[in-house]
Amino acid sequence: MTVAIVRSRALSGLSAPPVTVEVHLSNGLPRVNIVGLPDTEVREARDRVHAAIVNSRFEFPPRVITINLAPADLPKESGRFDLPIALGILAATGQIPQKALDEYEFAGELALTGELRAMRGALPMVVSAQSDGRAFILPELSAKEAALVRGAKVYPAKSLLAVCGHLLKREPLSPLPYTVQADAGSHVPDLSEVRGQRLPKRALEIAAAGQHSLLFIGSPGTGKSMLASRLPGIMPPLSEKEALETASIASLVGRFDPASSWRKRPYRNPHHTASAVALVGGGSDPRPGEISLAHHGVLFLDELPEWDRSVLEVLREPIESGEIHISRAARQSVFPARFQLIAAMNPCPCGWQGHESGRCRCTPDRIIRYRSRISGPLLDRIDLAVDVPPLPSEAIKLNAPADPDSESSELVRARVTKAYAVQWQRQKCANAHLTPAMLQSYALIEDDAENLLGAAMSKNYLSARSYHRLLRVARTIADLAGSKGITRAHVAEALSYRKFDRLSGEE
Repeated sequence: MTVAIVRSRALSGLSAPPVTVEVHLSNGLPRVNIVGLPDTEVREARDRVHAAIVNSRFEFPPRVITINLAPADLPKESGRFDLPIALGILAATGQIPQKALDEYEFAGELALTGELRAMRGALPMVVSAQSDGRAFILPELSAKEAALVRGAKVYPAKSLLAVCGHLLKREPLSPLPYTVQADAGSHVPDLSEVRGQRLPKRALEIAAAGQHSLLFIGSPGTGKSMLASRLPGIMPPLSEKEALETASIASLVGRFDPASSWRKRPYRNPHHTASAVALVGGGSDPRPGEISLAHHGVLFLDELPEWDRSVLEVLREPIESGEIHISRAARQSVFPARFQLIAAMNPCPCGWQGHESGRCRCTPDRIIRYRSRISGPLLDRIDLAVDVPPLPSEAIKLNAPADPDSESSELVRARVTKAYAVQWQRQKCANAHLTPAMLQSYALIEDDAENLLGAAMSKNYLSARSYHRLLRVARTIADLAGSKGITRAHVAEALSYRKFDRLSGEE
């Protein structure tokens, strides 16, 4: 046989479109041509595959070998096509049967010895292959994460020789059983370790229950970062679908470890010098950025005014839509980005405005310039903003008595999970994602509460977006209280978490 066909997968965003590897042999001076929009890594496969076939004690044909990766307009990248190319050459020369290849899909990078190396993106590839009803043969180091897909048939292999032994039915590979990994979400810092800060803790609980964005304002050392790092530990557990989405994104960049990351809410804390591409994703071969790596988790931006304003502005669309569209001349990719934004900032450039020590010497103009680095449209998309005051020295001492009001993350998470379950049963989404039309159906607000909200809108000149966000926060507070309707007390508490004077730079 001079033509062989092997099936594999490419990666495009979070999807894995099918790729057909066609291998044709013809007479002429020996050479290998790879066509079908391959990148440098794929073109280099000719040398890896040649060495792997020879070192696996197979014959490499001294002929013209043409390898087509179809469809031709889909860019192909990385070394995942090494294994299907090698199998196509072996099938075209009759060393393995073509019929045996038809029921499988293949992916894997080959070492020169014929060993199979781990690759990124195994999980989204298997998720896509499962819908086509074919089994997948993968490198042993990548197959473990693919076994998390319920109903998928995954065969792990150590080498090209092992794959050929399976296809020739001499040494069959054993499929990996579906494995249920332990929930790794509990291995996070505990909220009980934060002393005092009753109001910021309450805001953190509301943010976790409704998946609201939150801004902490406070002097250095008051515990803003410490509070933010405790948020994943009080958020509701991930569903299996959400866990697969989160794991697939981590797999795309080669950062997924089933033993330590399965069903664990991501927590991303990029430095304020990060570029816009690092934050939202991009590149000539689009890769997910920090907002996608924080999908179904937390994106914490510390020192918010120190971020480049143009970088922060790219967050406005994904905060609303829950996804990011990356367009390049040759290709477009869409990555999910349903993250929960938690930010922190100082009240002034020196950080000590309002501190009892009186250390702040910042002028009003300097304070306004500092706060105005954050645009109004971005602040308009933040649901809660609270002060984090400094603790008294007695509460910081190592031998200080335990805080009687301190609660563990487990206790808070139980309340949050109960409130989130109410939201899911009522509207199939978190309160932060309610559309204006859905608010009319599910935000059952009493008349006096509506009057209070209307008065706040007139006094503070709130936008329609701010009105809807306040209503969503009040709906979450009512859910935590077990109330079917939104009362005046719920709206009053929601309004207390909107520090409009602090955010606008006014005194």
